[in-house]
Amino acid sequence: MSRFRLGLENIKDRYDCIVVGAGPAGLTAAIYLARFNVDTIVISKDVGGKMALAPLVDDYPGVPNVPGVRLAEQFENHVKKYGVPMIIGEAVVSIRREGDLWCVETEGGRRLCAYAVILAIGAEKRKLGVPGEDRLIGRGVSYCAVCDGMFFKDRIVAVVGGGDSALSSTLHLSTIAKKVYLIHRRETFRAMPHYIEKARKNPKIEIITNAVVTEIIGDKKVSKIKIKNVAIGEEKILDVDGIFIEIGSEPPKQFLKSIGLELDENGYIAVNPDMSTNLPGIFACGDIAGGKYKYRFEQIITAAAEGAIAAKSAYEYITKVKHT
Repeated sequence: MSRFRLGLENIKDRYDCIVVGAGPAGLTAAIYLARFNVDTIVISKDVGGKMALAPLVDDYPGVPNVPGVRLAEQFENHVKKYGVPMIIGEAVVSIRREGDLWCVETEGGRRLCAYAVILAIGAEKRKLGVPGEDRLIGRGVSYCAVCDGMFFKDRIVAVVGGGDSALSSTLHLSTIAKKVYLIHRRETFRAMPHYIEKARKNPKIEIITNAVVTEIIGDKKVSKIKIKNVAIGEEKILDVDGIFIEIGSEPPKQFLKSIGLELDENGYIAVNPDMSTNLPGIFACGDIAGGKYKYRFEQIITAAAEGAIAAKSAYEYITKVKHT
């Protein structure tokens, strides 16, 4: 069910700009659009995106050691300060060009149009694609340690992945679970060095490298996982009560193609340095943005910076179109 914020009983069907997504990129874009006096609305299925799922954020300047959900609230409150309306809890299902406007439809049947749209929808969690995964989602298989970690107090769990999300989730779970296996398919990790150092020193964490999960086992809930050593082919079974999958994300390619957007080789939206796309009036920022001009460094601060750039570009585009 969608949640209405800031007087959406008076929601209009036309705005200057629609921001799709309410992570750090989308919320920052909304703040800057409001400061440019652009009539804006935000539509998103949630608030905060992956930022809200981080157990602790310690790399956003000026706000050290803050839970991700708290930082997301601060971003949202900043948007509220400018009176920007928000529709939260409804995903956008289509975006189509109609004359000079782009019209957005939500899964709730709403239809809003604007001169410009800023896409800041992030990317979806990637699955392992192994037997037992889909069947046991919500019964021991999770993609969010912050959301589900407390269900595994004093239990044994596994985390799969080698990036910042996997390491931070492992460290978070080590404060709750009795034991945490960290399983990574390579010998080395791509996560921040301080995460790796803390994990190696934690007696509750056992690191297993050069290994992949080949099956998740359980009747009504997860009870074991099967892993395979990719170097020697050896397989073994680990007794676990839960498994947290943190192997990155992937963009909603079919949805993006339905709009007519140009995508890069990985399915992300190809953007120019000003966050514009191949479609006039459509801008993209944050994790969903890609292409030859995009330097991938998926951090809150870079997403926010791209949101600000997208807002400036959208403002200039809207001004030009309205004056024409």
